[in-house]
Amino acid sequence: MHIHILGICGTFMGSLAVLAKELGHRVTGSDANVYPPMSTQLQAQGIELIQGYDPAQLEPAPDLVVIGNALSRGNPAVEYVLNKGLAYVSGPQWLAEHVLQGRWVLAVAGTHGKTTTSSMLAWVLEHAGMTPGFLIGGVPQNFGISARLGDTPFFVIEADEYDSAFFDKRSKFVHYRPRTAILNNLEFDHADIFPDLAAIERQFHHLVRTIPSEGLIIYPQAEAALQRVIEMGCWTPVQTTGEGAQWQARLLSADGSRFEVLFAGTVQGVVDWPLTGQHNVANALVCLAAARHVGVVPELGIAGLSAFKNVKRRMEKVAEVAGVTIYDDFAHHPTAIATTLDGLRKSVGAAQLIAIIEPRSNSMKLGAHRAGLPESVAQADQVFWYAPANLGWDLAATVASSTVTTQVCESLEQIIAGVKALAAPGTQVVVMSNGGFGGLHGKLAEALQ
Repeated sequence: MHIHILGICGTFMGSLAVLAKELGHRVTGSDANVYPPMSTQLQAQGIELIQGYDPAQLEPAPDLVVIGNALSRGNPAVEYVLNKGLAYVSGPQWLAEHVLQGRWVLAVAGTHGKTTTSSMLAWVLEHAGMTPGFLIGGVPQNFGISARLGDTPFFVIEADEYDSAFFDKRSKFVHYRPRTAILNNLEFDHADIFPDLAAIERQFHHLVRTIPSEGLIIYPQAEAALQRVIEMGCWTPVQTTGEGAQWQARLLSADGSRFEVLFAGTVQGVVDWPLTGQHNVANALVCLAAARHVGVVPELGIAGLSAFKNVKRRMEKVAEVAGVTIYDDFAHHPTAIATTLDGLRKSVGAAQLIAIIEPRSNSMKLGAHRAGLPESVAQADQVFWYAPANLGWDLAATVASSTVTTQVCESLEQIIAGVKALAAPGTQVVVMSNGGFGGLHGKLAEALQ
């Protein structure tokens, strides 16, 4: 059948397009912004992309329109679908009915680390010879693609609490019905759809309600919000990670690049990998617990993690010019910014560390995380904040209290000039945004040459 996807370049919808194509459907799609890495992945799969939402793209009518959650009433393509009575569905519902039904779903939920942890888990199962299917909101470098059907019952999915579509306000993950569920952490986010943390906890409880009594829930013991979720009612066995829990890590290097894994008090082996940061150590523990639930012994899981390459845009080294290293990172929440910079600081020691941050997520644009921003960059030596004219709140006033030397810029040119003036051989530059950031990484590398 012909499936047309509105909002196809979102990480979730683009991955869904890949699966639909693999199932043998003719897949086309459109988006307001067609940009890499998703656009290049889709074009490589032979999926036709259309820029913009002109209703003409829906003539002749496709058999089914899958509507992404970024689209709302008033969008010309959406209005055309409704007026013409075309068949339409949300992405999560289509996925549940056509891909996940009858499979052993391993879902990774949480405010931070979903993409990295689901990539780790898919790779650990692959390394163990289990050829899982997966759908991940990024491109795992071990696979080079963000989704595939796989050859076994196992399917790893990044399980997002964001809503499904303008006509389906349930969290995406309620559709997935996992048997193995990782709840990674839980903080207030998505201020555009959730009024407070309690509202998100309620959605996580809705997820918990769908997990079978023969399944498994894994979460870090120290996460108070997740503890509250479990206390709302839980019908599934639970395993915990972190200090004093069933799964623990003992750091062998301060930056988290080497650590011992303990399960039930017994050492299972040592993870030695290129990743850094306490957050990635925590991600590794929940991943090993989930893999064990489907039959991967910890020793084999640890060997898999040691061969894991991080996801694109997760502390991805994109350039090294004149001794200056440039990283691309997706962090867009104060906690993620802080843990990422902490991991890099422990890895590079006293080297000059420059952070460039674009507050681009919906929550950031609404100013929901403002209070945490000044402190989140404590491990950097210098920070450039990007404040586009339409931000809607005073970024300069917000970060004025930061203990780190700070510059608020209104253009990419200003940022590039500032970094160029400071950069010397050995400098580490991290560009943090959940969007394309106007191609800043490439422009910066060019300017430094």
